[in-house]
Amino acid sequence: MHYYSYILPYRSYLMQFENIHHVIEVIHQLRDPENGCPWDLKQTHHSLLKYLIEETYEYIQAVEQNDTKKMQEELGDVFLQILLHAEIASESGHFDLDSVSKTLAKKMIERHPHVFTQNDTNITSEEVSKNWEKIKSKQRGTPKYYIDIDDAYAPALLAAYNIGAKSRKIHFDWDELLDVWDKVEEELQEVKEEIQSSPYNKAKAEEEIGDLFFSIAQLARHLEIDPEQALKKANLKFIQRIKLVEDKVKLDKKAMQDLTTDQLEKYWQQVKKELKSY
Repeated sequence: MHYYSYILPYRSYLMQFENIHHVIEVIHQLRDPENGCPWDLKQTHHSLLKYLIEETYEYIQAVEQNDTKKMQEELGDVFLQILLHAEIASESGHFDLDSVSKTLAKKMIERHPHVFTQNDTNITSEEVSKNWEKIKSKQRGTPKYYIDIDDAYAPALLAAYNIGAKSRKIHFDWDELLDVWDKVEEELQEVKEEIQSSPYNKAKAEEEIGDLFFSIAQLARHLEIDPEQALKKANLKFIQRIKLVEDKVKLDKKAMQDLTTDQLEKYWQQVKKELKSY
């Protein structure tokens, strides 16, 4: 049976979404060579990447804050990036939003045989995940390398974590937690040695700090800690404390930028002490 047959019952439902057609026309007008927007017209797939990342993270923030109004707005901003990329690709004849949707629908149906062909209502979530990976692997074929450049394209700490997890599957990993800790200390020492040279080599220092981050991600993995979430929580903790510091500075009728490091440190220690007392 053709995969379109599964979509037919939903066509009347989808026709209700007139605003989707409207926003597609809006984007098309923005990219009109004669009457469009100069900023939108000069954008490319590459120039838009930073906005796609920013908008995605802003949507994540809205979800984590359980702010549904903000989620709606931020998801719209993510959708804008999708529409712009599809419009640019359409102009060059590579693909368009329709072909993207067609490919996505086909992939989802093929990777959910328990829903669309087998009608298996007893399958578990874990079995679905395993089947998904099997089907995906079969569709993509055997990769040339087990770990390749594609594994690096994710937030850096998450990519390091995942690369380590894949390495473990081929038995290229530390057996003991303390061995990972020793590696972290080794990389930290190499960073220290590099920055102690005068003048230090910035490119070499960057390489050593990268190695340190990678080893820390592996330590987190062995501790079953998500390094991305751990760092996010540390960022939020710092922001919370520095805001409380600023509140105290303002109460003293002073400005943050006018204080010395030592003065700010006193406020910082006071805030830490107060937070620990809760």
